[in-house]
Amino acid sequence: MPGVHKKIVVLPGDGIGPEVTSAATQVLQDCAEAFGHRFELLSHAFGGVAIDTFGTPLPKETLAACRAADATLLGAVGGPKWEVLPLEQRPEAGLLGIRRGLGLFINLRPLRLRESLRRISPLHLERIAHCDFEIVRELAGDIYFGRHETTVENGVEVARDEAVYSVPEVERVAKYAFERAVARRGHLTSVDKHNILATSVLWRKTVVAMAPQYPTVTLDHQYVDNASMQLVLRPEQFDVILTSNMFGDILSDEAAALAGSIGLIPSMSMGNTTKGALYEPIHGSAPALTGKDAANPLGTIFSVCMMLRESFGLRTEADWIERGVDRVLDRGLRTADIADDPKQIVPSSVFLEQLRKELSENLRPTEQHGWGV
Repeated sequence: MPGVHKKIVVLPGDGIGPEVTSAATQVLQDCAEAFGHRFELLSHAFGGVAIDTFGTPLPKETLAACRAADATLLGAVGGPKWEVLPLEQRPEAGLLGIRRGLGLFINLRPLRLRESLRRISPLHLERIAHCDFEIVRELAGDIYFGRHETTVENGVEVARDEAVYSVPEVERVAKYAFERAVARRGHLTSVDKHNILATSVLWRKTVVAMAPQYPTVTLDHQYVDNASMQLVLRPEQFDVILTSNMFGDILSDEAAALAGSIGLIPSMSMGNTTKGALYEPIHGSAPALTGKDAANPLGTIFSVCMMLRESFGLRTEADWIERGVDRVLDRGLRTADIADDPKQIVPSSVFLEQLRKELSENLRPTEQHGWGV
């Protein structure tokens, strides 16, 4: 079967962003060479580096390139250098801008504890026996996209942040979450704060009304404070979690700890289709690690695997990369954040080198099963 040709925009961003995207794109090009594909990589400024050069975190040229691409790979943005700027001018404003500009309203974050990393999970092994679930986060509404203002009232400084949801906004993300549950183990947990927030009352009412359309899915509900506790007490109870923008942001970072490190977790942000989706690790720019050859590239490499699988339909290729990662981990090689023994720690560049070597030496068994496209 002939290979595919895809155009991918790369937004290295700030801090360790350029390091982890460089590692991931090298693996992506190894995949292209091994399987006869062509991935055209186009790098553009985004975040703090874009502010320094263009005066804005999201230049028009960058957004236009992302709109024309088959997918976008993002590293990380932000850092102390830009924290003195007004909120609307900081690197993080570029994240909200690109989500709005690309029409992204669904964020998918898979959480799976890899067998070779069970020892680094903060939970006892018997409690973490089965940890494999997804968080579907609404991405374009809620308090992040509401009105933000600071005023002075009766001589006192007052700040307000507005959270807003409409029924169609909830329906479109809930539809995706129900469909993920159908394709997995048939269990959807909707997380809200139904006992306090008007937006959560609307959220739950809308999700409940949609449930009859998915008779094979068991739907339950948890308040966000209980869900945060249940993630630690019994993570195996979850299959697909559906939640709002802010709750999803917080819960997915907490859940990342179950897997051992926030540096391991990938994500996909999409709109009506996976065409033009945005892929990124969920970690930040980690300025303290910048330039030290210590950043964990796996969150970004796994994001590339999600891109291959979700946007390009290349499941065999994604599996090939993930199996290579597992073999390297099985050999005891680790970046510092996922090591349970200092003797395991290697520089990021060494980990990448060993992964690429492992992939090149283990192509033939995969070839016998076809290209996966």
